[in-house]
Amino acid sequence: MPDALAYFSAKLDHESDPSDVYAAQRAGEDVVLVDVRSDDAWAQGHARGAVHMPYRDIATRAPREIDRSATVVVYCWSPGCNAGAKGAIEFARLGYAVKEMIGGYEYWVREGLPTENATGPLPRVFDPQVMVVASRADRGGP
Repeated sequence: MPDALAYFSAKLDHESDPSDVYAAQRAGEDVVLVDVRSDDAWAQGHARGAVHMPYRDIATRAPREIDRSATVVVYCWSPGCNAGAKGAIEFARLGYAVKEMIGGYEYWVREGLPTENATGPLPRVFDPQVMVVASRADRGGP
């Protein structure tokens, strides 16, 4: 039992998910969401409020651009992308409090959270495979 408690506690110290990150943003918490993907990926769309900093640029840019007192949350494309972990390593090397957003941009979008690109907001999509989009009562259930 203690091993499980230690494992899951440590996991939550280093990971967050899109809904928790969005809630932290809305609550005004000192969280900096960092998109570590390529320029082309960023241009296609990104989480509203994110900073674009490809993981290869973190070592040189972060000390100049991101306050060390903030909690940094990094994300990549999806659960199948490890650039978020690479970015988290770079922030950790610099001494930042850092977490990886599990699910990445894919789950941010699938949960219908706000996205944008250079032209403005993108349509919000709510994927019923990853979240509740209607209550039982709305679907005619008990």
